[in-house]
Amino acid sequence: MRSGQTVRVDTLSHQGFTNSAIHPNDYFGAFGVKPHEILRDGVAFWQTLPEREATGRRYGGHVLTGPIYVEGAEPGDTIAIDILEVDTRVPYGFNNTAPTGGVMATFYPGWREGDRGLDIPADIPPGLPAGVWPDVRTHLYRTGTHRGEEVVFFGEDIIIPTQKFMGIIAVASPTGEFIGNTENEPPPATGVQNSTPPGKFGGNMDVRDLNVGTTLFLPVFQPGAQIFIGDPHSCQGDGEVSGTAVEHSLSGTFRITVIKNTETELPWAENDDHWIMMGIHWDLDRAMRIAVEKTVDFLVTTQGLTVPKAYSFASIAVNYHNAEVVDRTQVVTGHIPKNVFRGRRH
Repeated sequence: MRSGQTVRVDTLSHQGFTNSAIHPNDYFGAFGVKPHEILRDGVAFWQTLPEREATGRRYGGHVLTGPIYVEGAEPGDTIAIDILEVDTRVPYGFNNTAPTGGVMATFYPGWREGDRGLDIPADIPPGLPAGVWPDVRTHLYRTGTHRGEEVVFFGEDIIIPTQKFMGIIAVASPTGEFIGNTENEPPPATGVQNSTPPGKFGGNMDVRDLNVGTTLFLPVFQPGAQIFIGDPHSCQGDGEVSGTAVEHSLSGTFRITVIKNTETELPWAENDDHWIMMGIHWDLDRAMRIAVEKTVDFLVTTQGLTVPKAYSFASIAVNYHNAEVVDRTQVVTGHIPKNVFRGRRH
């Protein structure tokens, strides 16, 4: 595509389409999903799994659409991705919980010897092999319209508004550089970046604020930027603490623009109300520090504040969120309010 054009992207949730041992019709059917509600492109993807597994072409737990090649994008440029529309493709999504899933996992940095998991017994629907999701309780949630608003029907008398976004928006990563699940993890034998840990290339950031009306800025490391989109969510809280959101196949429309000769160190975003700085690191405390550093840098370079005033502003007016804390590499977002800058450039 050319810079400034828009693209419509269909994405698939990994749920139900990434286990070669069970056909999607059987998996979704066990949760009451009708055959006509199962995405045909999802089934077509599932049919490619044996070949992918035989040739080692599985690089993570997500299904990604891409790459999208943007003409004129070169290393040292920045890609701006305007999120124009995001729509649900099916009227249901899934969330998984487990006794030691998400922040309760034994590999989570906050885990300590003797910590007990939650009381979440496995609940395997009839017809599913017990090994499909061992020790996991899988929840299917229907979505629909309530009083003119799209919602998740969470339970009796509990409805949650959807906030649809792509958990993964990424560019191709730098040659020979890899982000692993741990800081000292060796490069993958495949030579391909795993989809789970986010990094300076974007990726599995799981930032719920990357929804309609937001622009995401990513650095370019390879010719054409080579953009991948996936891990779609219809609803998620900051932190994504169980390890999953409402995993929900979505479609999105994006305008993608090349900003020439402008380097971006880490992903950041902007909407009508905020500039959103990101800190990404295996250590949540380090991610927080990085987000604050990026906040100070932004305020100094774009709003003309001194470093002391910018740091003071960050403490007084910027809200920091644990966007996700369960992907080993963790993301903190700092939300800089725009409305306080009267007469300054936005």
